Amino acid sequence: MSNEQQTQTRIYKPSEEMVKNAAVSGMEAYLALCKEAEDDYEGFWARNARELIEWKKPFTQVLDESNAPFFKWFADGQLNVSYNCLDRNVNNGLGDKVAIIFEADNGEVTRVTYKDLLARVSRFANALRGMGVKKGDRVVIYLPMSIEGVVAMQACARIGATHSIVFGGFSAQALRDRINDAGAVALITSDGQHRGGKALPLKPIADEALSLGGCESIRNVIVVKRTGAQTAMEAGRDQWFHDVCANQSDTCEPEWVDAEHPLFLLYTSGSTGKPKGVQHSTGGYLLHAIMSMKYTFDIKPDDVFWCTADIGWVTGHTFITYGPLACGTTEIVFEGVPTYPDAGRFWKMIQDHKVTVFYTAPTAIRSLIKAADNNPDVHPKKYDLSSLRILGSVGEPINPAAWEWYHENVGGGRCPIVDTFWQTETGAHMITPMPGATPLVPGSCTLPFPGIQCAVVDETGTEVPNGQGGILVVKRPWPSMIRTIWGDPERFKKSYYPDDFKGKLYLAGDGAIRDKDTGYFTITGRIDDVLNVSGHRMGTMEIESALVAHEKVAEAAVVGRPDDLTGEAIVAFVVLKGARPSGEEAKAIIKELQNWVGHEIGPIAKPKDIRFGENLPKTRSGKIMRRLLRQLAKGEEITQDTSTLENPAILDQLGQPLS
Repeated sequence: MSNEQQTQTRIYKPSEEMVKNAAVSGMEAYLALCKEAEDDYEGFWARNARELIEWKKPFTQVLDESNAPFFKWFADGQLNVSYNCLDRNVNNGLGDKVAIIFEADNGEVTRVTYKDLLARVSRFANALRGMGVKKGDRVVIYLPMSIEGVVAMQACARIGATHSIVFGGFSAQALRDRINDAGAVALITSDGQHRGGKALPLKPIADEALSLGGCESIRNVIVVKRTGAQTAMEAGRDQWFHDVCANQSDTCEPEWVDAEHPLFLLYTSGSTGKPKGVQHSTGGYLLHAIMSMKYTFDIKPDDVFWCTADIGWVTGHTFITYGPLACGTTEIVFEGVPTYPDAGRFWKMIQDHKVTVFYTAPTAIRSLIKAADNNPDVHPKKYDLSSLRILGSVGEPINPAAWEWYHENVGGGRCPIVDTFWQTETGAHMITPMPGATPLVPGSCTLPFPGIQCAVVDETGTEVPNGQGGILVVKRPWPSMIRTIWGDPERFKKSYYPDDFKGKLYLAGDGAIRDKDTGYFTITGRIDDVLNVSGHRMGTMEIESALVAHEKVAEAAVVGRPDDLTGEAIVAFVVLKGARPSGEEAKAIIKELQNWVGHEIGPIAKPKDIRFGENLPKTRSGKIMRRLLRQLAKGEEITQDTSTLENPAILDQLGQPLS
């Protein structure tokens, strides 16, 4: 049996101490929650909503299915998310507790208490109201990781405006498209952002976006002064953030909204066609954000929580701006990148701020494995990480080899890893371990969150037996699910409730398989990432995991390309732990890796083409752009905008096959 296969069968049980102190204490407690939800589905969610949220007007109706699949939850209840995140904590005596520890790219640290954060949010909320921004208006936020980013989001929620964050690495065209689709009345941006010791522009990109046409709805542009770069300001439209807040009151009465009021729109990448504006509600979304903090991260009053995501992604929404603050937690907000000034940055910050719960992406972990192998000075074992008690993984399935490294070298072999599966559309966790309950298997996200009814089905919607791969679906609506695609209800139905499943099942868009013995879920990749080679269906994730288990490989991404003989051929893009090889050395390593994959999975899984790069094409948030890799594999010229990439030059390097 191979090392990777041995890894996948190893089981890590929670420690006695973790079981004893966890919110979900032992598998019996987890199963009891699941049974409560199964026996009284609406009652389960209603109980949690009443216990965890402070309502201005209590709800009397739980789930409204009368216009399926446009489900409503707690529809006649009224609340305010900002009030639940800030005022409630101040009123409960946490005003002097640190809410945010902000570490800038250059290492400067700013601490903001709950009382101070409430005042900052109130001042900006008052400023927005003074500009005429009102309940139901859309506000686009194009900011770097910053205190102001959190303040802007919370201020919108406070006055009932629906915010839409656009990641600070997106291009002018992408920003313009989102402003146009949302019909936004205001844009909040910055003069620039700091990343890896460099100052990068933002306001010029925003100006370009507004000049492209279709943004006539924008009446106000508010600009945060971050880098001090010389900035063009258009009279009558543009104002500095600090100026508009200067004379505002520290108090702002919240706008009480219905539970179904749109809290935010978040656009998926829109790599093909028009971007999809995922619309989330207020009450249901907040509920599951809190429950994920409580159950998955077992959050405690003295925890220091750090999610390394950007607020431009849903992970940053749920686990920076809303979930931690709604739980009265102290959290880290980080402006920089994990490799500046060196690849020990994450570990040093955990050490310095005594982080207890750390939540990051497998892509980051794999890149830091390579860095640690090449430079012992930035290995996590060089730092005091003893404050950690729970580790998390998010964004994509984590391959078992990276899981093991993370567990041993970052968690010291004692911290459970919650490998969380969820999506922009789900708002919070769908399948995830409970750290004090679930025995862990590296590479598996294990079991559904209590109350979430997941299944694996075939193309007709029929459940398949455990051990057989299929399509991941959710059988019942849940409170934090996507409500619709902004302005396009038909696309919502077609995308998530297709006719193939008679409109009854939520289509996650991912393939999955359940273990024959444990029932644990493993995500095999997006449905369109399932390759069909000579009639054999294989998930790209399975092949990637096999490659990364090889001692020479740091990262790998696998895609398919059309092949006359086999239907599809497997193409692997590989980053080695050492230097990028060439010539005969490259050919030898290609042969070695092909044989390795053949041994690990079977001869049918051998990549036909392996290409080496110093890195993989990634967005500035660390997401691998597989769409571009598919084009490279097919030999297609890449003509679209690649400005969202951290490393666009890598495309030339990967475009040439060596085999």
